[in-house]
Amino acid sequence: MAAAASQRFAGAGIPQAAPFVAADVGGTHARIGLVRQVEPGSSAVVVERYDKYVCADFPNLAALLRQFLQSIGDVPVPRVSIACAGVAVGDTLVNANLPWAVSLAEIRSEIGVAEVALVNDFEAVACATHYLRASECVLLPGDAEAAAQGPTLIVGPGTGLGAAVRIPGRNRPIVLATEAGQAALAPGNELEIEVLRLLMRQSSHVSNESALSGPGLVQLYNALCAIRGVPATLRAPAAITEAALAAHDALAIETLNLFCAWLGSVVGDLALSCGARGGVHLAGGILPHIRQFLLHSNFSARFLAKGVMRPVLERVPVSLIDHGQLGVIGAACWLLDAR
Repeated sequence: MAAAASQRFAGAGIPQAAPFVAADVGGTHARIGLVRQVEPGSSAVVVERYDKYVCADFPNLAALLRQFLQSIGDVPVPRVSIACAGVAVGDTLVNANLPWAVSLAEIRSEIGVAEVALVNDFEAVACATHYLRASECVLLPGDAEAAAQGPTLIVGPGTGLGAAVRIPGRNRPIVLATEAGQAALAPGNELEIEVLRLLMRQSSHVSNESALSGPGLVQLYNALCAIRGVPATLRAPAAITEAALAAHDALAIETLNLFCAWLGSVVGDLALSCGARGGVHLAGGILPHIRQFLLHSNFSARFLAKGVMRPVLERVPVSLIDHGQLGVIGAACWLLDAR
């Protein structure tokens, strides 16, 4: 997906504006690109340089950006667009998943770039999905041909659970960022009620991302181990998914099944809430790694299990997209559209 996107936004012999930096900063990794607008007035970009960093390796976001700027040499960078999980309140970012605080004023000062803009990470991904082709998506059960023109939901688990809505507009789509990951988690069966009861012992507010994220996967695994009366031996999200995919651990398999099914239920709720007649794109850092498991899980069954609304959701196409460079491309497109 990432390579295809980069090639498609490129073009031979077209006017090229000054390059700028676009970044997609998550709780675990930061993806940064040197991008160039393909022609004046267009929000299409080509990614000329792309690097991926581990956030925990840096003392703050400014240091991470500074390393990328140093790596590209003497290329002048007039502006930086940062896609980041959370909500900007004044000059700072409200976020529970990043390893450090984020202040735009401090970043401007430390990296020496006057124009630094901030956008919600899934708002950026939603901007980029406007350019997706059907061949770049893996379709989950649904009727793509029956999809009505309307809002599209973009949602996915990573270090947190992100979601945004893209609404068709007269000139360009309107993208709404959401904090759906912080909404209260709703159980759909007796096992999920029991898991939720255990999670509520740790916090009075159990959010969607408390279960449907990388850290949430560990919480689900620990809860199931407690319910089944067996010791928890797996400590990291990757260890749980690897054990489940290799069929090495029954509790890991049950955990990943629970994760996929519960995610389907939450995504179905979100699709109904925003009227996602235009479809659902599943993104984030986890799902591409468990693609085949997801396809054979109860995700689709739970997505559709909404009572009288089932016939409505049966007409909503659901696709799995590889996040790849989408966040970087989306941060760039968002900045260009906003100017």
